[in-house]
Amino acid sequence: MPPLRTALLQSSGRLGDVAENLKVLDEAAARAAQAGAGLLVAPEMFLTGYALEIEDVARLAEQADGMSARTIGEIARRNGLAVLYGYPERDADTGTVYNSAQLIGPDGTPLANYRKTHLFGGFERDAFTPGDTPVVQADLNGLRIGIMICYDVEFPENVRAHALAGTDLLLVPTAQMHPFQFVAEQLVPVRAFENQMYIAYVNRTGPEGEFEFVGLSCLASPDGTTRTRAGRGEEMVFGEADPELLRASRETNPYLRDRRAGLYASLI
Repeated sequence: MPPLRTALLQSSGRLGDVAENLKVLDEAAARAAQAGAGLLVAPEMFLTGYALEIEDVARLAEQADGMSARTIGEIARRNGLAVLYGYPERDADTGTVYNSAQLIGPDGTPLANYRKTHLFGGFERDAFTPGDTPVVQADLNGLRIGIMICYDVEFPENVRAHALAGTDLLLVPTAQMHPFQFVAEQLVPVRAFENQMYIAYVNRTGPEGEFEFVGLSCLASPDGTTRTRAGRGEEMVFGEADPELLRASRETNPYLRDRRAGLYASLI
């Protein structure tokens, strides 16, 4: 099984301008496909921007099968690659708004939609309702893909749940801000190693409202190395999620085999 070449789009797009952000995503997908990528990952809330006024979050929120999702499906189909993007989701039945990420397959078909389970800070808690499904997965190119968003990856139980469910490549669109860059630099590679998976951590960059996003997007590997790392500015970097390296690493690393689940009842 060949490696899945993954493009990490480190960009903040334009705050509040869905049409412009779709254009940026379209251009990035074309460049990613030309470079041989089978998957493009964009940051948290890429569709609208992150530092919105509360009323703008509600105004710009879309259903998972809304107009932007259909446009991104066409972008994915035209370029022959899967696309993961962050957006504010309005539930079709209840009107509840979630901080969500959706994976669209290379044929334009939605594969998975995830709602952020751990909301960070006052802005998110005021603007969104937390999701209640911790493990959302889809299959792509022979890999089991998992999804979470930003703060979610900082909870070890969250990532371990994915490991136990067989996630091979965890996609984490994020809005990582100063002064927490150690999460991108140190915590994410450790999560990949201790859970024996790849983690694609894809960040926003630069100032936006009261926030300063730090970039440093990365593809962390199950062997504890960082396969690719972006700087602080707008850019797209590429890394390979290699099933053979993953298999070999899991054979060597005993963490998941040696865990004694019966000792951990107090965690819940």
